[in-house]
Amino acid sequence: METENKTEVTEFVLLGLSQTREVQLVLFFLFLLFYVTVLPVNILIILTVRGDPQLDSPMYFFLANLAFLDICYCSITPPKMLADFFSQQKTISSRSCIAQLFFLHFLGGAEIFLLIAMAFDRYVAICKPLHYATLMRKMLCWVLVGTAWAGGFTHSIIQVAFVVHLPFCGPNELDNFFCDVTQVIKLACTNTYILEFIMFVNSGLVILICFILLLISYGVLLIRLKTGVSRGKSKAASTCTTHIIIVFVMFGPAIYIYCRPFCSLPLDKVVAVFHTMVFPLMNPMIYTLRNREILSAMKRLLLQYFLGRGK
Repeated sequence: METENKTEVTEFVLLGLSQTREVQLVLFFLFLLFYVTVLPVNILIILTVRGDPQLDSPMYFFLANLAFLDICYCSITPPKMLADFFSQQKTISSRSCIAQLFFLHFLGGAEIFLLIAMAFDRYVAICKPLHYATLMRKMLCWVLVGTAWAGGFTHSIIQVAFVVHLPFCGPNELDNFFCDVTQVIKLACTNTYILEFIMFVNSGLVILICFILLLISYGVLLIRLKTGVSRGKSKAASTCTTHIIIVFVMFGPAIYIYCRPFCSLPLDKVVAVFHTMVFPLMNPMIYTLRNREILSAMKRLLLQYFLGRGK
């Protein structure tokens, strides 16, 4: 494609969620209220797990890491989205766009691999209960978390390596409130058919395979619990059910976005909001609300804090 008479794009225009001023203000206060309400709860989960000796187990260690990942993930797009509600020209530089894309896939990929680590933890706890303490040592937990971060980094760097070399010469409008590979490559001044296929394999296919494997593994564990006579069967089944809910919440929007051709659909923005802001912050809360031990530990932590301030 000839690009001699076209200038290189140095920034992208984000069209946002709505062009109506009244709607923008309503969305701003709605998202801000959600953000400042749910975000501290995730921080409280991390502090509770780290500060309560009774929660010194791999399951809660992974939960704290999940909450930390979700906090980081929700710090990528929402702050700029909230600021853009008051901007006449919603723009983002090409470098910031690539950085945003990198961290979205880095942290999102790390969270997927962390969910696999959590599934492995439940497998050992249910199928190898006598060897659980021996197998799931602290060192192995750190290795699994480190592997999750490394896997997310590898996945993301592949995305960025292809996108960063694409020529952009206009148009430069993204019909969304953040940068993602599914829309950015559509603005490239070149044929992106092969690149879209590579992105589909690196994102869509990997997500779909992980989703199916996780559902199969938890399905097997639930069958094992139903047919077994082990102690604590009810609690283990409840934990597995919670993990399945988180898997659906995490993978549902991702499958919708990346497991199809890179084209715009009416629900894209709605799904993007839930995928980048609502669901990640809700993941640890879903787990917490179904777990009496961590709820009790959170109450103890808050009680100690307020009693300490009252003295």
